[in-house]
Amino acid sequence: MRAIPYLIMATAVAATLLGCAPKASGPVVVIEDKLYAVTPAEITVRAGIVSGEVTEMKVIERIEKVSGKIETPARLTAKIKLKNTSADQTVRLIGGKLVYVDAQGKQIKIEEARTEPVIRFTSSSAVQLDPGQDTTQSIEVDFPAAALEAKKLKDIRFELTYVPTAFKQESANLAVVIGVAKAK
Repeated sequence: MRAIPYLIMATAVAATLLGCAPKASGPVVVIEDKLYAVTPAEITVRAGIVSGEVTEMKVIERIEKVSGKIETPARLTAKIKLKNTSADQTVRLIGGKLVYVDAQGKQIKIEEARTEPVIRFTSSSAVQLDPGQDTTQSIEVDFPAAALEAKKLKDIRFELTYVPTAFKQESANLAVVIGVAKAK
């Protein structure tokens, strides 16, 4: 009778060690970021009264190391800094679009299951720029797989949509006289 508790305890320990241990999972999948350099990495742009620069451009694709399978398709990341160069107009930024152009001057299309590279200005400070003001925004947009081939991509066209509004600053003089203070 005294052996029964020891037998139950030994069975529980064996079940815990053998039966309840986590099953060995399949092979570990290692994902690597494949980085494509964009040359030049910084470009000055101008669209009417808006000027700026596109910096830190790079294309990143995530690939499964062993099989070479594409885990995440290529995406272009960059920072866009835009400045209103007008002396007398406010600019309301509507949006932008990137167009990838090949060596023959034709647009390189984004694959069907992916989204067009549209830029939306999200912060309130980015939506309206008074004269001399600037804004900076990071972007991450889909990049066409066909453009990853060497010498395939010639240009990236940045199409910017904005609305200029007349900006005028004037002053008015207020003619006033200060009377003698009366004691209460």
